[in-house]
Amino acid sequence: MGVHARPESPRFSGWSNRRSGRAPRRRRRTLLAVPFAVVALLAAACSSSSSSPAAAPTSSAAASGSAAAAKPTGTLVVFAATSLTDAFNQIGQQFEAANPGLTVKFNYNGSSSLATSINQGAPADVFASAAPKNMKTVTDAGEASGTPKDFATNSGEIMVEKGNPKHIKSVSDLANSAIKTVVCAPEVPCGQVAAAIFKNAGVTVKPVSEETNVGGVVTKVTLGEADAGIVYVTDVKANEAKATGVTIPADQNDTTSYPIAQLKAAPNATAAAAFISYVLGPQGQAVLASFGFQPPA
Repeated sequence: MGVHARPESPRFSGWSNRRSGRAPRRRRRTLLAVPFAVVALLAAACSSSSSSPAAAPTSSAAASGSAAAAKPTGTLVVFAATSLTDAFNQIGQQFEAANPGLTVKFNYNGSSSLATSINQGAPADVFASAAPKNMKTVTDAGEASGTPKDFATNSGEIMVEKGNPKHIKSVSDLANSAIKTVVCAPEVPCGQVAAAIFKNAGVTVKPVSEETNVGGVVTKVTLGEADAGIVYVTDVKANEAKATGVTIPADQNDTTSYPIAQLKAAPNATAAAAFISYVLGPQGQAVLASFGFQPPA
């Protein structure tokens, strides 16, 4: 470019014409070709740089499409411990409201029974157990996806008839054969809690019935078929209109953790993951607290 910045004098140009004949014409062609080449390179560069921003919207659109596709829809099947019934029913309603087009169906039962059903191939998306032991049954069988997460804890309490007509004041009162006591079966989490409580209190209790889930204990006490039963704090709170609770001292009581996991063969994996996040999140935790559950340890 420095060559072009210096203008040729007429005298110098005329000398070249006389000495070289057609050479100046070639030189003019060469000099003219340079700017055209530069223009072409600049045009190519502009074209290349302008194509990059155009690709961005396409990429964003694809990302948006993926996000939309991940929105929970269809039917979500949750296997959950009986003690979670009221809390999970409310969580399910809120979760459906937040995800139009999604239906949540719950199967409530004793955690041991649910674990057995899952390992036998029962179709479900999520398992919420009332004890780590029953969740381990599922994870050991390779039926869970990922690592289960604890979402709540619960403690035992004595449930008696409304107004406590038998004047039951402590765990030791349940050792009296005149008191008809009902508990959960030993393989069920609430049965394991009861056994731990009796051991901690140093008493021997002979129950008149062992139920398959905590709901059976609640039913027998509220219907007057039993004088007392070992249930969870949350069960007493949920049945305050029909029963009374007798607090168990901390040194005698037992606490259980509630783990939740997505199942490996979940038909609706997207909804399963979203539901678990909801339960672990502030909205799910607020509902659980309102029903008497304690946060995970």
